[in-house]
Amino acid sequence: MTQATGPSRSHPVTLSDVARLAGVSIATASKALNGRSQVRAETRQRVIEAAERLSFRPNQLARGLLAGRTGTVGLLTSDLEGRFSIPILMGAEDAFGAGEVAVFLCDARGDAIREQHHVRALLGRRVDGLIVVGSRTDPRPSLGRELPVPVVYAYAPSEDPEDLSIVPDSVGAGRIAVGHLLACGRTRIAHITGDPGYLAAQERAEGAQAALADAGLALVGEVRFGAWSEGWGRAATAMLLDRHPDVDAVLCGSDQIARGVMDVLRERGHRVPEDVAVMGFDNWQVLTSASRPPLTSVDLNLEQVGRAAARALFSAIAGGRRSGVETLPCRLVIRGSTAPLS
Repeated sequence: MTQATGPSRSHPVTLSDVARLAGVSIATASKALNGRSQVRAETRQRVIEAAERLSFRPNQLARGLLAGRTGTVGLLTSDLEGRFSIPILMGAEDAFGAGEVAVFLCDARGDAIREQHHVRALLGRRVDGLIVVGSRTDPRPSLGRELPVPVVYAYAPSEDPEDLSIVPDSVGAGRIAVGHLLACGRTRIAHITGDPGYLAAQERAEGAQAALADAGLALVGEVRFGAWSEGWGRAATAMLLDRHPDVDAVLCGSDQIARGVMDVLRERGHRVPEDVAVMGFDNWQVLTSASRPPLTSVDLNLEQVGRAAARALFSAIAGGRRSGVETLPCRLVIRGSTAPLS
């Protein structure tokens, strides 16, 4: 009688080796190791013991293929260098890494034809799903309902209500900002923001005005729409102070605008925050920390948007079904530019 022995060290252990040692077919060994219900308990135990004896570790791709999955996903962005896209991609990759999922990253550079090329290439690699990351919060065209894998849209929602989109709550962000200024004792609040063609600019203004209305107040003057730049912040502040010199707070649509606002306030002899509180949106560390005083800002929680999109994709791959636009709350980061009135 001969004793069954494992394969020599000259070649890696395979599923065939495990099946041979356990005395079953390769198909049965595969089912046993992947938890399939068609295998008897004593057979499964024999296969597991054989695998342990041979120190067999199933190849990750092979296991995925047996389950109909490759363990890969595609991350498709239109603005890889953008400061909004990168945190979302980092959050998504963090979540995928925790699930031992490999990521293919593609940059369409805002080109619809290039985007379609990347989609075809990713599908050719048999990815299990896609996350599409936009560069702004305005709705974008859907990739369509005929794709063979689930798709989740992050930051820029899909125009198709049957798709699932994860976005920051811009209206809520405006409310949070004004709520903080009111808590600091400010009542004459102006709003200087960016391009009115951006949905984020409109929604932040909407939230700010709603929070003021709830407090029985209104903005000082109209919402001042312009460019997302320090230059516009300076120009708009000069006009604001000429018409409303008693303003005691300026809510800015971005941190860049806020830097320009603070420049002109200093030039006009207004102290920040003693005379006028200033705050921005985006919490861009390069600007907020270097400002004097450091700038209070609303953080859009973009990494959390990425993580939520990744979790939603995991759920969709597993058969979960969600649709519509889901918003995630933003958070306030308080610094020296909005100290309470004494």
